[in-house]
Amino acid sequence: MANPKRRHSHARGAKRRTHYKLELPGLSRCTHCGAMVLPHRACPVCGYYKKRKYEVAITEGIVSED
Repeated sequence: MANPKRRHSHARGAKRRTHYKLELPGLSRCTHCGAMVLPHRACPVCGYYKKRKYEVAITEGIVSED
């Protein structure tokens, strides 16, 4: 395997790491209840998407019966 001949400077490493960041998801408001929703998905609060009601299952905690 190849190894680097010279060490990268702090500035060069910092320039490379400028793209290591989190991006916020593009949220929008639900037209029915006003909750924040990911686009193109049914609202997890009321279950509406494009003025239609859909079955949305919210599972807060799955407990096994063992």
